[in-house]
Amino acid sequence: MLAPRCTLRLSRSTHPALRTIASRGMASTPSTSPSGTDSVVCLPEDPHAPLPLPADATVFSMIQPTGTVHLGNYLGALRPWQSIQDRAAAVAGGPRVIYGIADLHALTVPKRGRAAAATLAAQRREAVATLLACGIDPERATVAFQSGVAGLHTELFWQLSCLAPMGYLNRMTQWKDKRGGDPARERLGLFAYPVLMAADILVYRATHVPVGDDQSQHLELTRYLAERFNAWYDCDLFPLPQTLYCGGGHGKKVRSLTDPQRKMSKSSGDAMSLVYVTDSPEQIRAKVRKARTDSISDSFYFDPEGRPGVSNLLDIVAGLQEVPMATVERDVAGLRDYGAFKGYVADVIVEALRPVRERYARYSTDTQYLQSVVDQGNAAATEIAAENMRRVRDVVGLTQSM
Repeated sequence: MLAPRCTLRLSRSTHPALRTIASRGMASTPSTSPSGTDSVVCLPEDPHAPLPLPADATVFSMIQPTGTVHLGNYLGALRPWQSIQDRAAAVAGGPRVIYGIADLHALTVPKRGRAAAATLAAQRREAVATLLACGIDPERATVAFQSGVAGLHTELFWQLSCLAPMGYLNRMTQWKDKRGGDPARERLGLFAYPVLMAADILVYRATHVPVGDDQSQHLELTRYLAERFNAWYDCDLFPLPQTLYCGGGHGKKVRSLTDPQRKMSKSSGDAMSLVYVTDSPEQIRAKVRKARTDSISDSFYFDPEGRPGVSNLLDIVAGLQEVPMATVERDVAGLRDYGAFKGYVADVIVEALRPVRERYARYSTDTQYLQSVVDQGNAAATEIAAENMRRVRDVVGLTQSM
């Protein structure tokens, strides 16, 4: 039996993170925004709880091949992905799970020169190896390249772009952030990025999309375009995908080790600010040892406002061990200096990431296996998307038969 649905109306939510989703997601929605589609299904924090989705659900999400995954990516996205796939597989005939590698999206930051192709190819391989290392099982989830699905993502992208209002896209937060007021960075690909993201989701007729707090605006656009397409062509082709909220619990918002006021990010340019899932034990210990904390060195407790650095380290431990914060605070209660405290934190991270490092070392050198995973996933994803696009062409009038 499925667990009770944790379905909330965002406008009535009392959870601060869900209020954030509501405010960000609705901020730039046109007056014709989908009605009745702003519900959220929460991934239970208990890793043993059933997946609260119907058996005919389709879960879809993607990751960009932009380099090595760090601890924030792992705890905030990839480990929840593994949890979703495992819970779905535990139910006979359960939800379909599709995870993609967004290699077309990676082109919005184009690499130049003759080495560009080799660089992107290496990043694509690394992305597949990382997904497998982080627990994604190709027997339980379809793993496919965005570019490997017979051009169907981009075909639907064009269909949706013909219905997408320019004003709506111009208000998208990511467009504002990434162009940074620089006309030289105002490229069409970056501007239209959210429409391709909507196509990525709808080409599989996905019903649920795992998100944290910072992708809600894109999912709201997806719902808007799905409803607009259905209304425009007087059909009921696309479901309006729901948020599968994965932002609850500890470890989902990992902060920078050197500046805990900011989230952990590769764009910081500070190698000591983040832990990669492939870091060696020595690298992890060195980074934790240098992590910013505070002057209180004889007690360690969770206080994000007053002690952001210490709280970030405690949050990481709670997230990796999947235990309540009270348990972590009890474990560190006897520590009386930062050497002992940071040593404890480093030990937890090293051991938690050990299987990930070992699997990555194995998969990253087995290109034949990686290719087989991708070939299998691309074929399965293409079969699903091709049938959906056949229905789209029928509705629009692009059937090939005269």
